[in-house]
Amino acid sequence: MTLIQKIQELKRSSIKEVIDKRIKEFEEIGREKGEKIFSELCFCILTANSTAENCIRVQKEAGEFFLTLEESKLAEKLKQVGCRFHTKRAGYICESRQLKQELILNLGKLEEREIRNWIADNIKGLGMKESSHFLRNIGYKNIAIIDFHILDLLEKENLLEKPKKLDKKVYLEIEQVLEKLAHKLELSLAELDLYLWYLETGKVLK
Repeated sequence: MTLIQKIQELKRSSIKEVIDKRIKEFEEIGREKGEKIFSELCFCILTANSTAENCIRVQKEAGEFFLTLEESKLAEKLKQVGCRFHTKRAGYICESRQLKQELILNLGKLEEREIRNWIADNIKGLGMKESSHFLRNIGYKNIAIIDFHILDLLEKENLLEKPKKLDKKVYLEIEQVLEKLAHKLELSLAELDLYLWYLETGKVLK
């Protein structure tokens, strides 16, 4: 069975309802603006070299402190709840507070790939993948979240050869591969990502 056939089969299953619900939840966060958007930004700062499940737990247990605690106390709180690289990530979160208002303004005026570039260039701890992840989690639909789990799946399906490094140029090239796949399946890139993650992990997270 090809990857397209596997996803088409999932689209006819109960997983479609789960994914549709998750996409609506992302859209709701984007409409609320303010603190929920900043919490998702911090969640994505936490995700590098960590599992989604662990970061979701850390966000639930420490998210109320992302905007309020000074750096050393935030680092201690992150350590208490089991966050990896808590000192560095507390620093990134505290620095990102200074850009919160500019971020909100840019979300209202820039096209999604422009805002992704701005985030990756200006917010420490967020590269192309994490910036894409953040935007998807607040309702943006036409950018791809590319990590080595997704690359493994695409290589296994003979859609590409896994690159040795994932710089911006390679990222954008692979995004085009995913765009073509999404078009064939009549899905947005945001929806496609959730289907791919389900195929790879058996889970629909964020």
